[in-house]
Amino acid sequence: MQLLDIAFRTQSKTPMQTKVETMVSKVAGVEDDFRGKPGKRQVTVLSFEQWQLACNEVGSQLPWTMRRANLLVEGVSFDASMVGKQIKIGQLILLITRETDPCPRMDAQHQGLTQALKPNWRGGVCCRVIADGRIRVGDKIKILG
Repeated sequence: MQLLDIAFRTQSKTPMQTKVETMVSKVAGVEDDFRGKPGKRQVTVLSFEQWQLACNEVGSQLPWTMRRANLLVEGVSFDASMVGKQIKIGQLILLITRETDPCPRMDAQHQGLTQALKPNWRGGVCCRVIADGRIRVGDKIKILG
């Protein structure tokens, strides 16, 4: 299980930008991301495998940043049993708080994407930062709890 990519956006409705390394904190979430204020949706995490299932369903290989999540991880699939568990990436610890609900904005980017993300938590999970940490693409991840 590893971290494949990191994304952020400085304002609502702007394109996601990616970076190789970043700080993630309880105060700001993913550095430079406008949504990072403390709360249940401070950082969003998407499973590469579940994103691929959604892409297969719509018949197109879409960039993962279209989902507008902060972290792309490989080797884990999310579901309801994951709420309350933690994702550890180096020193960073994220608490999984809920599913990231697919919104109609997904269909504005690619028709059918909202529906393709609905089954089995394919849209990812929302997390709250429990312990600050600097993360880098390629870091190993662990699921705790």
